[in-house]
Amino acid sequence: MTEQMTTTTASTVTTCDPAVRVTKSLLAYGVIAGPLYVAVSLVEVFTRSGFDPTRHAWSMLSNGDRGWIHITNFLVSGLMTIVFAVGLRRALASGPGARWAPRLIGAYGVSLIAAGLLRADPGLGFPVGTPDGPGAISWHGYGHFASGAVGFSCLIAACFVLARRFAAEGAAGWAWSSRVVGVVFGAGFLGVTAGAGAAWSILAFTAAVLLISGWQAAVAIDRYRRVSRH
Repeated sequence: MTEQMTTTTASTVTTCDPAVRVTKSLLAYGVIAGPLYVAVSLVEVFTRSGFDPTRHAWSMLSNGDRGWIHITNFLVSGLMTIVFAVGLRRALASGPGARWAPRLIGAYGVSLIAAGLLRADPGLGFPVGTPDGPGAISWHGYGHFASGAVGFSCLIAACFVLARRFAAEGAAGWAWSSRVVGVVFGAGFLGVTAGAGAAWSILAFTAAVLLISGWQAAVAIDRYRRVSRH
C-alpha cells in the first residue's frame, strides 16, 4: 500500500510539474507541424486548378490568387517546428545530440519560413495561364531553392544525430529507422534536384516529404512520452 501511494505521488508530482508541462506543450507542436503541412498541401494539390502532382512541386502552390494559403502553410509549419526544437532541447537535456539535434531541427524550421517568404517561381503551366516550360528563375526563386537545400540538409543531419542518441539509449529500432529516413529523404531530395522535372523525381520527393514529416511527428511523440516518465 505504501509503495503504491509513493508511486502515485511521484506520478502526480511529475504530471503537475510546471517545467514538464511546458516541455510537453512545446513537443506537441512537433506532432502537429509535419502532418499539418502535408494535410494542407494535399488539399491544395487536389483542389487547385491546373496543378499536376506529377509535374509540379508543392512549393509552386505559393503562386496564384490562392498562393497565400501555401505561403501561410510554410510560415505556420516553420514556427511550429522551431517551437518543437525548443521543446526537444529541454527534453533531451544532456547526452548525445542534446545540443545539435534541436539546433538542426530549428534551422529546418527557419528554412520553412524562408521558403514561404521567398516564393517559388511559377512554371510548367501553373498557375493556369502560365506558359508551359520551366520559365525564368527570379531572385526569390533562387532564394527558395537555397533555403530548401539548407533546411533539408539540416533535417537529414538531424536524423543521424538523433539516431546516435537513440543508439545510446538502447533504442536500436529507433536508431536504424532514423538512419533509413535520413538516407531515403536525402535520396529523394537529390533525385528531384537532378531529375529535371521528371515525373518519377517529383513523386519520389513527395513520398520522401511524407516520410520525413511522419518521422518528425513520431520523434515528437516519443520524446513527449519519455518526458512523462521522468
